[in-house]
This record gives sequence, C-alpha cells and structure tokens, in this order.
Amino acid sequence: MDPRKTSVIVIGAGHAGVEAALAPARLGLDTVLFTLSLDAVANMPCNPSIGGTAKGHIVFEIDALGGEMGRAADEVTIQSRTLNLGKGAAVQSKRVQADRILYRSVMKKTIERTKNLRLIQDEVTEILTEETNGKKRIKGIRTSLGEVWECDAVIVATGTYLEGQIFIGDTVKDSGPDGMLPAKGLSASLAAEGIRLQRFKTGTPARVNRRSIDFSKLEEQKGEEYITPYSVLTDEEKLNSIDQLSCHIVYTNADTHRIIKENIHRSAMYSGNIHGIGPRYCPSIEDKIVRFADKERHQLFVEPMGLDTDEMYIQGFSTSLPVDVQHLMLSSLSGFENAEIMRYAYAIEYDCADPTQLKHTLEFRDVDGLYGAGQFNGTSGYEEAAAQGLIAGINAAMKILGKNEVTLLRSDGYIGTLIDDLVSKGTKEPYRMMTSRSEFRLLLRQDNADVRLTKIGYDCGLISEERYNAFLQKQALVEEEKRRLSETALVGKEVNPYLESIGELPLSRQNKLADLLRRPSLDYDTIAPIDKNRPILPRAVTVTAANDIKYEGYIKKQLAEVKRLKRTEDLHIPESIDYKSISGLRLEGAQKLDKFRPSTIGEASRISGVSPADISVLLIYLKLKGDS
Repeated sequence: MDPRKTSVIVIGAGHAGVEAALAPARLGLDTVLFTLSLDAVANMPCNPSIGGTAKGHIVFEIDALGGEMGRAADEVTIQSRTLNLGKGAAVQSKRVQADRILYRSVMKKTIERTKNLRLIQDEVTEILTEETNGKKRIKGIRTSLGEVWECDAVIVATGTYLEGQIFIGDTVKDSGPDGMLPAKGLSASLAAEGIRLQRFKTGTPARVNRRSIDFSKLEEQKGEEYITPYSVLTDEEKLNSIDQLSCHIVYTNADTHRIIKENIHRSAMYSGNIHGIGPRYCPSIEDKIVRFADKERHQLFVEPMGLDTDEMYIQGFSTSLPVDVQHLMLSSLSGFENAEIMRYAYAIEYDCADPTQLKHTLEFRDVDGLYGAGQFNGTSGYEEAAAQGLIAGINAAMKILGKNEVTLLRSDGYIGTLIDDLVSKGTKEPYRMMTSRSEFRLLLRQDNADVRLTKIGYDCGLISEERYNAFLQKQALVEEEKRRLSETALVGKEVNPYLESIGELPLSRQNKLADLLRRPSLDYDTIAPIDKNRPILPRAVTVTAANDIKYEGYIKKQLAEVKRLKRTEDLHIPESIDYKSISGLRLEGAQKLDKFRPSTIGEASRISGVSPADISVLLIYLKLKGDS
C-alpha cells in the first residue's frame, strides 16, 4: 500500500477530528488523522467537563449513532450531575466532570488501536483540488514537511488552532490553545479555493492550585446519587462504584467588580486588540460586568481537572485581562485570598468557515469531497464539535462507498437542529446548543436518543448486530411495561391511604397506574408501593416507559406538529406581503422577514431571528388571507 494514498484525511485531532476519523475507519476505509501534536489528541483546553444543558443530549445522540464521546466520558467521570431536575424530562441534561488527562489518554489509545486508522503528527498546510466537469473536487493535501497525500475526502476539524492568536492584556502571540503551536498556512489555501472564512474568539479562565484555596469558605456541590451512563456499552455497576469528587461554588463581589472596572481598559477585549467575535452565551467576566452592571455578584464553579492533578478550573471566570489583574481578581474572591495561579486565563482568536457554504451532510457545496466539522464550522463546545465530526465522517465514508448519505432532521435530534441552524442560518458568533433552539425539544429527551437514532447508526454500519438486537429487546420491554402500566387498574380503598399519606388527592374513580404517572408530582419510584406486580427491569427501560406515559399528550402534539410542518414546508409566501402589519408577529421576526423576503414557509423558518412562534403567526395570517 502506498503510504501517501488514503481514502479519508482528517485535519485536526480534537473532539471533532477524533469522531471524524473513527467513523470512516470503522466503516472499513483507510483513514489518516493529522495532528499538530500527539500530546493534544482529544485535549480539553477549556472546561474539564462533558455535557450540560442540551450538550448532554448531544452526547447521548452521538452514542446512539455509534460515536465514541459518551463511552470515553463514562470511563473518565469523576463527578456526575443531572441539570434541570426541577423541570420536565425533556430539558434535563447530564453533565460530568472529566479527568482531562485520562480522557485524552483513553481517546488516543482508542485511535491507536482502531483498524484502518493512522495517526500522524504533522501540519497540513494546503488542500489540493482538481477540476472535473467544471467543479472543484478534493485531490489531496500537502504537509509542512513537504509530503503530498492523495485522498478522496478531506475533513477540516482545526478547532481554535487555525491562525490562532492568544491575548493576555497587551500581550499578543501566535498560539493554539494550551500553549500549543497554531496552524499556519491552511487558511490561505482554503481562501484560495473560495472558502469564506470568518474570525471568532473564545476564552478560558485561570487554573489555580488546590492547596491555595480555602474550601471552608466555599459552597460544596456533590455528585448525584445514581449515575446514568452516556453509553449503552458502559458497565453501570462499575460506573456507580466510583468515588465522586466534589465541586464548589464561589461568588464575585463588589471588590472583584471594582478591580475589573478599574482595569477594563487593559483587557484585550476592550483595548481594540481582539477583532474576533466571542460567544454570547459564555462571555468573559469583564464582559459580564459591563453587560450586567446591575448584578451585585456572579456565580463561579470551582471544578477539579482530574484525579492526579491539583489544578482547579474556575468556571465562569474567563478573561483576557493582564496577569497582575488576574491575581487581584482571584484574591478578591472568598477563599481565594492566597490563590496560586498555575495557568493564566487568556482569550484566543482563530479562523473558521462560514457554515452557510455547507450542505446538511457537512460537505462544502463548491468543493466536492471537502467537509467541515466542529469549531471550524463556527460552533463552540466539545459536544457540538464531536457531533459534527461524527456526521462528517459518516458522510465522507457513505459518499466514497456509494451509499446513502445521512441528513438528520431537526425532529431527529439536537444534532439535526445544530446542523440545520448552521447551514440554513449561519452564525456570526460561536454557536452554542441550547434546548430552546429546538422547536421539537419535547420529543428529544436524553433517554430516547436510542429510539430516534440507533437505526440510523445501524444502517450506516457503526452499530453492531449484537448492539442493535439489544436495542430492539429493550424497546420491546419498554412497550410491554407501558402496556402493563396502562392496563393495571387501581382500587381506591386500597391505594388512597398511601396517596393521602404523601399529600396526594385520593382516587375518585377507577384509575390505571398510568393515570397516576401523569400527575406532575408523581413518578415511577413514588408509585412503587402501590404497584404490587412491578417486574424487575433495567433502569433504562423504566425511565423511558415512565417518560413516554407521563408526557404522552405533549408527545402526540409535537408529533402532529412535525407532520404539519412537513406539509407546510413548501407553502408559497406572496412577495408583496407587509410583515409589519401582521398582528402577533414579533418585531425582530417582522424585520428579518422583511429584509430577506423568503418565498416559502420553509425558507422563512430557517432565517436567523425568526422563531417557530413567528412562523405559526405567519401561517395563520396566510390562511386567513387565503394565500396558502
């Protein structure tokens, strides 16, 4: 085999690149993964965690499709929590603190031992194309060492390395994250091929030595009692046997805010040094102080970086202020009076692509065989990156193999929503997934990610026959348990004493167990004392069965909405319509619709700033006017 010929080349071995390389290799294609440093494979340059609001959903979806992130995250979990437990199951999201060094090691080992996959430390500086029938197509790449590789597909997953620059006060230097080398030259090559690039910015807080923190002054935040694994391949008993580490909470105060305000002119963000656009939903601490001037304090999370290190991460305290100010800021926090900084906070600027150039398969429209994934596509976050890497890797493989490519719908999952938002709306700032971005979020629970996506992963070839059969068996158990709960009748005189003892209204007529489950204050475990014939079932089965029953009415409405939206996708909108005159249309929605003048409801629904509520109002208006 010619060592300089391969099927798929992946540029960058971060969270996107790892998934992008594993997928085609596992599907039987020779794949080469290039990285600037073997020591930076699957690195976590920012927060040492996997998951969070909506991000946890994405990790479950990655696992359901046959990706790797969930399995690795389970293996390196040092604390697990489920967010939004006070809300409905649809918005409850798992988040784990991860041992960042161990995560990197686990992923690197997985790559090294995967058949058909080669990992090479070298910098890709140029993509090579040829023109066929009037269209550009990928021919190969050139590295900094002068090697030329031929390939059928290239996936760009450069993260924040592409022409990266680090900012700390007035100090500016070419750098990737964590002091790594930046990627130089590739931006110019991409631009020469007609790829439109934009400049984004993100940042990270300082790391502090554990021994210098007085934890007695902080609020302790322990892990949850039961850990639900991200991956169905994880041993639940083993995962739940770990000793979880605590996180802690601290707050900024008037002194902290004073220090920041007095020195804000020295921040790279406010001095004019930084030109890239930062993330709206994860701003630096100085940006928070300016934007939320009325807030007396801001919550910060003190998180361990791993089991074998004393580095502590200060979530919510990212900054580009100079080092002397960073010392003052930290020492103003309660418990941090003697804080020892191990790594200084910094902001980083980098090049990324305008994602509206992509198809929903994540292939560039104008360069056949060129794909983008992760922060290169304008997103932020490890989870969003991994999801895109997986989809890009699958589709590069499917195209080479002559099989059907995968395009996830918004109703299929948060991954589908993420990609549709990027491709259809674009982004002018680092994109972050949130549950509110999905109009189908009541359908997209963590516990039913397998129901939505395992068949797709199986059809692609990333889910084994054994795993798929286990999934089918689980689904059969879920359906049987739902049937049992819906058919098991209750006798009031037998169950009312228990209901009254827990503050619940007694039954006034014959009810089924399912009827009790639908009460907002009751759940599967609460009704256990009156469920006399409850079978012993895996937790994953009972959680899904109970959630399906509890939210059955909402689910039916959302499924009807999915069908309705599919019918209205191609509805025509008259060019002469006056959006500003439509009652009930939000001001931003009316302004955006007036600016872009979409010709169909489908086009209108994908305009940034036009909400699902705006589309509903527009549909009602068109129906009343008889234009639809």
